[in-house]
Amino acid sequence: MKTFLRAQWQNLVMANYEIDPQYLLPFLPKGVELDYFNGKSYVSLVGFLFKNTSIFGLPIPLMGTFEEVNLRFYVTRKVGNEVRRGVVFINETVPNQLVAWVANKLYKEHYIAIPTSHKFIFGSISKGLIYTWKVKSKWNTIKVIAKNDKQKLQEGSIEEFIFEHYYGYTKVDASETIEYRINHPSWETNTVTNHEIDCDFKAFYGENFVSLNNKAPHSVILAEGSAISVDWKRVSF
Repeated sequence: MKTFLRAQWQNLVMANYEIDPQYLLPFLPKGVELDYFNGKSYVSLVGFLFKNTSIFGLPIPLMGTFEEVNLRFYVTRKVGNEVRRGVVFINETVPNQLVAWVANKLYKEHYIAIPTSHKFIFGSISKGLIYTWKVKSKWNTIKVIAKNDKQKLQEGSIEEFIFEHYYGYTKVDASETIEYRINHPSWETNTVTNHEIDCDFKAFYGENFVSLNNKAPHSVILAEGSAISVDWKRVSF
């Protein structure tokens, strides 16, 4: 079977932070290298909506629509003359235990299930998007206001760098990495006019990310999203 997962990914908010590469090295899978934008490494705090999710073509009853919040960074892998650009997830958060279990069991990912919520407010000119997730007793928040305009990704832009990664890489252990393909068209973005981020990076993601607690993001990007699929085929190396 070729396709493991199909869904709609909608309203993807990416808060992108410059970070010293040394803090990413413990999470770097074997066989891949850090990807840089203008000589700098980045992590992204991401909130988005999963909709109409199916696994192996079967809808997930009552649980096909949910929020995901993740922290990810960017890597490359050379295969012959091809350079594959991908992402590594530090953590992926969803509200449902079953979804987390399936992803961890089949893909050896790093999902956890905790309370999450979202709120979208759509106007004629702009829209407001809020994602929240609860860590212990604290609700963390990503909030953006953006215009309804649509823009294609510009070559060489931070937006292109952040979004144009089509592989996922999972560090199983020090000697094994899993690669899989994520399929979607090139996304259009909306202009973000305001943002608020309240996230305890240290408490949730660990000591390596404590510097982000008091740091403004380099950029905050909103993509409208699209249908996506994740290939079942995995390469272990």
